[in-house]
Amino acid sequence: MKSYAKTILLKNNPGLIAEYMMYHDDIWPEVVKSFRAVGVVDIRIWIIGRQLFMVMDTKDNFDPNRDMERYLQLNPKNREWEEKMKTYQEPITDYEHWAELELIFKLSDHAPDRY
Repeated sequence: MKSYAKTILLKNNPGLIAEYMMYHDDIWPEVVKSFRAVGVVDIRIWIIGRQLFMVMDTKDNFDPNRDMERYLQLNPKNREWEEKMKTYQEPITDYEHWAELELIFKLSDHAPDRY
């Protein structure tokens, strides 16, 4: 399994933040089905203030460039969902929407046989 960690800001508006969270409480079934179809196993999103932190776990053969494009093409509702979510978000960088985080520590690399 592969994991990807990303971050983004939400617009500085408590009402919009609450609305964004409500959308995720009732995510469109087409979006869930399409994520699964391209190899996404799970997505978890945390929030502090207006900053989001997302971890996306995927199958080993998942390629983000290829498979996120496939996800968008599987169902018109997917592109609609992504465009709707962008109305709530503020990218942190000028060159990527969700900024990818670099993994700098993994406990199991230092003590793989201890729990």
